[in-house]
Amino acid sequence: MGIFDFLKKKDKKTKEKKKNKKRVKLGLALGGGGARGFAHLGALLAFEEHGIEFDYIAGTSVGSLVGALYSSGLSVQEIINKAKKLTKKDIKTNKIVFMPSSTEGIQTIIKSMLGDINFEDLKKPFCAVAVDIKSGKEINITQGNLSKAIAGSCAVPGVFNFVEFDDYRLMDGGLQNTIPSDVVKSMGADFVIAVDCNPNRGYGTESKKVLDILTASIRILMKSNAIKGKMFADIIIEPNTKRFKSTKLKGAEEMIEEGYQAALKEIENIKKISNTKIKRKK
Repeated sequence: MGIFDFLKKKDKKTKEKKKNKKRVKLGLALGGGGARGFAHLGALLAFEEHGIEFDYIAGTSVGSLVGALYSSGLSVQEIINKAKKLTKKDIKTNKIVFMPSSTEGIQTIIKSMLGDINFEDLKKPFCAVAVDIKSGKEINITQGNLSKAIAGSCAVPGVFNFVEFDDYRLMDGGLQNTIPSDVVKSMGADFVIAVDCNPNRGYGTESKKVLDILTASIRILMKSNAIKGKMFADIIIEPNTKRFKSTKLKGAEEMIEEGYQAALKEIENIKKISNTKIKRKK
């Protein structure tokens, strides 16, 4: 083999290697946190402003609501404008202890923003994480009616009734998987960015009221789940939402800003990851 043949063969191999290298597929995991989910919107706004796009998205509880809206193709500002108009009446929660409300309000919110659509109508691959209260198993939903699935993922025990979905009775996904980083990995993401809008979960209560004790118990359970969820994330964004209540819509602007600032701190790291080329198996 002559020198020119050798160089030609080497050049061909180099081109083949470059051809096999593709940009990384980014995944986004949006955790639960009730009204603190406004912080998710701030993080998404920072991502959008810096041109960061995600290939796969999964959400639990309020993270599923935000994730569904984001996956629909709406701009983040459109979502923020719609979210700011929400009131507690829109969600329709019952104030009587152990008299759970219907999730009709949550379903109406989705339908009013997107219409009565299915997962298959979304612009990006999206998974809503819920729990089947009959079997106790985590249910990862990627097809079927969107508003029902989101309502099920958001159905906090003692606050909302379960949602009938296929053969399941869905309730809050945070009971099993508060931050679904592992779900995004299984969808095909190479790197996962997780947003935990409620990093201070897990604190107890000195109250003797039944509802306060129930709520504290759920918080403690979800803290353990959140720790497991973060293990699969490459970058974790934790907005400071401690001063806000997960049950109050007050402070939306401030929560959005907290999410925005927390995401900005990791923007350069995310950009480096998103520009990485990796070799894929044929």
